[in-house]
Amino acid sequence: MSTIESILKETRSFPPSDDFRRKAQISGMEAYNALCEQADDHYLSFWGDLARELIAWKKPFSRVLDDSNAPFFKWFDDGVLNVSYNCLDRHLPLNANKIALIFEADDGEVTRVTYSELHRRVCQFANGLKSLGVAKGDRVVIYMPMVIEAIVAMQACARIGAIHSVVFGGFSAGALRDRVQDAGAKVVITANEGLRGGKTVALKATTDEAFELGGCESVSSVVVYQRTNNGASKWTEGRDVWWHKLIEGQAEECEPEWVNAEDPLFILYTSGSTGKPKGIQHSTAGFLLGALNSFRWIFDYKPNDVYWCTADVGWITGHSYITYGPLGHGATQVIFEGVPTYPDASRFWRMIEKHKVSIFYTAPTAIRSLIKLGADLPAKYDLSSLRVLGTVGEPINPEAWMWYYEVVGGGRCPIVDTWWQTETGSAMIAPTPGAVPTKPGSCTLPLPGIMADIVDESGAPVEPGKGGFLVIKKPFPSLVRTIWGDPDRFRKTYFPDEFEGKYYLAGDSAHRDESGYFWIMGRIDDVLNVSGHRLGTMEIESALVANPLVAEAAVVGKPHDIKGEAVVAFVVLKGSRPSGDEARKVADNLKQWVAHEIGKIAQPDEIRFGENLPKTRSGKIMRRLLRSLARGEEIVQDVSTLENPQILAQLQEAAN
Repeated sequence: MSTIESILKETRSFPPSDDFRRKAQISGMEAYNALCEQADDHYLSFWGDLARELIAWKKPFSRVLDDSNAPFFKWFDDGVLNVSYNCLDRHLPLNANKIALIFEADDGEVTRVTYSELHRRVCQFANGLKSLGVAKGDRVVIYMPMVIEAIVAMQACARIGAIHSVVFGGFSAGALRDRVQDAGAKVVITANEGLRGGKTVALKATTDEAFELGGCESVSSVVVYQRTNNGASKWTEGRDVWWHKLIEGQAEECEPEWVNAEDPLFILYTSGSTGKPKGIQHSTAGFLLGALNSFRWIFDYKPNDVYWCTADVGWITGHSYITYGPLGHGATQVIFEGVPTYPDASRFWRMIEKHKVSIFYTAPTAIRSLIKLGADLPAKYDLSSLRVLGTVGEPINPEAWMWYYEVVGGGRCPIVDTWWQTETGSAMIAPTPGAVPTKPGSCTLPLPGIMADIVDESGAPVEPGKGGFLVIKKPFPSLVRTIWGDPDRFRKTYFPDEFEGKYYLAGDSAHRDESGYFWIMGRIDDVLNVSGHRLGTMEIESALVANPLVAEAAVVGKPHDIKGEAVVAFVVLKGSRPSGDEARKVADNLKQWVAHEIGKIAQPDEIRFGENLPKTRSGKIMRRLLRSLARGEEIVQDVSTLENPQILAQLQEAAN
């Protein structure tokens, strides 16, 4: 592999204000560098000290790291703890009446739950699960809407030592069945229906369909939360039980099951559209430490903050930065059931004003969509409560970053652009906002203790400005422990022989600039090979979105007889979708724009216009589908999770 070329040039830089820096948990670059040096010089004591500071242990650990069976690392492996205790019980003496969750339903109804009330609900449901025979080590699949009860279910599993596996509520019956089967689940927790954007989502009916497909024989009970006034689609006596019936008469106290630090906390399946899903298995103590430490450092958390992460608990972001990290710190957070565009595109901004949100963490896809639907809307609301903004899920292009910074944050809120993965469990590269100057489009620098690097195929570091494989050179506590039931796949996927099994391979390409800042260039398999040049798709997408006409863009490659690969861009304009001669004219202008912005080598060969891009309900663009469309292939992947399946036909027509 030759190195990947970086063609995106971004020179703007935004240091934290003096006031923000003075009050920050990590105040200034000297403090950041001192922590990095401490981790470099005393790696094990660095993590050991953090684990003692942030986690309440039933039995303290005596060993920080056991790497004798690398890459199957063990952290704090003779320590004993309980995650639910760390998230709930330890806050009760002083903060029993503090608001833990502000739940805003799809229709706007608001429910507030204190730490005392959340503790009671978790204990009652945990006792209910125990009455169904759920014990330590049993697997429980949670297939729920984004409601308080989803968090209660996760915390209840952690309380009794059961291993939860949350399946995103947008997945199909087949995807649910595969996950239930692979995990060998004993219980499935679902709802009769979910509410989303003014519409109902038939979760119990999908669960029933999953069982009808076969392969779910391990399940003895299905617990159904009644979210709407409708009943369930059908009822299987002896298997199905209503949530409210299950907790009737259950005790309001439930002694935590004290577990070993290395006992599994959860399995979370990656949502690949082809092949068997990978069950990412996370440990108890290591995952919790990663979530707790990164939450306070990245968001500069203060006890009076109102925090809002717009993710779903079906994804890793909802685990680390909704269910565990914030609750572990005793934070007050907003939980949202709906979508940012219902009943209109001002929903996010109205909610920030109403709940006085101070930390707001969302996806670049949501930001770009809201720019398209109402770039002027944030100005109509009082967003002065905001002090930190964050992005997660994919790289954010510089123009969307600037809009977020100037329009939503008023030019005063640092943006923490976080790079991490399901497998890492917590954020790895992100600015600590009181220290690190930010650059639009860069996730900046690794957190102290994270030894990230960019290497070529031989494992040698690449020079600044050149792209390569993003790796992490030392194990860290929140790292995936294995793939559930498939340790060989784990080793081959994340610690491949090409790097002699030494480095964690992230699967992303990246480069570093002259300041040492990291810039994510896309997945390794998204790199284009155009006339011998290896180009990252993210940089071409950023150039397109920098054009004032463009709201969103996704770039893929297709085979080309001469160049090897041709660049195909799928573009959503801020205005209406063009057709005919107008489409050709706009496409020509955009091609010239890219050639001018970053070079003719990156100029798209083909541009297709759509009213949207094919996205999952969580907002992720399904680039695999776009690659199939670009190549004229039949769509054979599962498209049941698409928010907007009609877009596929529209983008197919655009090629004609």
